[in-house]
Amino acid sequence: MPRPRVHDLDQLLDVAERLVADGGPERLTVRGLAAASGVSNGAIYHAFGSLPVLLGRLWLRAAGDFLDLQVELVDAAQGGGREAAEAAVEAVVAAASAPAVFADRRPAAARMLVAVRRDQLLGPKVPEELAEAIFALDKRLVALLTRLARALWGRADGVSVEVVTLCVVDLPTAVFRRALAAPSADGRPVIEADSRERLAAAVRAVLTLPPPPPRGRRPVPSD
Repeated sequence: MPRPRVHDLDQLLDVAERLVADGGPERLTVRGLAAASGVSNGAIYHAFGSLPVLLGRLWLRAAGDFLDLQVELVDAAQGGGREAAEAAVEAVVAAASAPAVFADRRPAAARMLVAVRRDQLLGPKVPEELAEAIFALDKRLVALLTRLARALWGRADGVSVEVVTLCVVDLPTAVFRRALAAPSADGRPVIEADSRERLAAAVRAVLTLPPPPPRGRRPVPSD
């Protein structure tokens, strides 16, 4: 049976994305995906080999696209002609806003990434190829967090990166989770402007305090 073309695979993953966002990974079956997409069971197995691999590819595609968007937003904030200190803060605000922007562009993918844990999609046994891709994606995320910490404070130790992680990961998840978990009738999350503005205000407030000294070092007393 011929392997689906690349654009067909993207369309197939779009359908799988919606199914997982609506019902969770446990509700996705090859038969159900075939019925929803019009692609045969055999073609799906031929393209991915197994349902766990399909789910892994699904998560990696969404997570990679989200990280691409986050980097795009950070680049735009840092390249806007602001002074360095202001640009650094606005870059973190932009990175924190990424889930809302992603929800505007890719509603099903945004819902899936927030509502479904990575280990739910990937399962305990990840093929080596997928494991390497996941590791590479994790390294890209750490590189972005490190970049933001250096821009803010000229340092990228664990404590400073944790503060950036609070702003970029923890706060957006807390603010946007309800909207992403309860989309409108057409499946699109509705993240109001007020929520976006309050998140931005919260991030800026967190960044008014510098991170504590790196662990294991005592602060230097001021004269």
